[in-house]
Amino acid sequence: MGKHFHTVAAMACMKSLLLVFNFLFLISGIAIVCIGIWMEVELYKYMEMSTEFSAHAPFVLIFLGTIIILLASFACCCTIKEHPYLLYSYGTILAILVVLQFGAGMSIFAYRTKLMAGFNQGLNQSMINYRSKDQEKVADFDAIQATLHCCGNRGYSDWFNLEPPLPIPPSCCIKDDCDTAEPDQIYTEGCYQKVVGFLDGNIGMVAGSAIAIAFFPLIGVVLSCCLARMTNKAKYEQMT
Repeated sequence: MGKHFHTVAAMACMKSLLLVFNFLFLISGIAIVCIGIWMEVELYKYMEMSTEFSAHAPFVLIFLGTIIILLASFACCCTIKEHPYLLYSYGTILAILVVLQFGAGMSIFAYRTKLMAGFNQGLNQSMINYRSKDQEKVADFDAIQATLHCCGNRGYSDWFNLEPPLPIPPSCCIKDDCDTAEPDQIYTEGCYQKVVGFLDGNIGMVAGSAIAIAFFPLIGVVLSCCLARMTNKAKYEQMT
């Protein structure tokens, strides 16, 4: 009987640890969804300047985060009911999720390299299309120049080298209402290095976070399997 009580106490401790893990797992899912939304809202206008841009990249994280949120909710039911088969199923799904998250993180790293390679051509094309009537793309390029304090692709003189040449846009101004013909009143550094540096750091952070979080579910795999094993052991001891 004392051995049974010892097992039950260990189960209670393991159950508490698994509930804490489930809560943290839920938070990680919400964080991944937020990162995906942030990429879609804040980084979209920068990423679309590359010829290698893919609109699906942020939605991969949003989808993965949503799966984690749903799985964490399911895990709470498994933990409370202490059903061994449900707990083993939860552990198996978590193990699969580790592989998926790690793959997603590595895919983002590969996508980052591909994205960077297409920026030189993409920025040049955006400048050529600047005279078009597509106000959304014009506004995006203006936002990049004003936000990153840059002008043109490799430098402000790129605007003069277009065929036909274009005047330097007001978004290159250091201050409002400047004379864009005066180099000391505009940003002279090109946007290529600025955009590449900005996205390289931010997307690298996203990919690194995805890979780091990928190993977190391994804790849940261990806890869920241990609790399932203890539950079976407690039932056996109670029968004997």
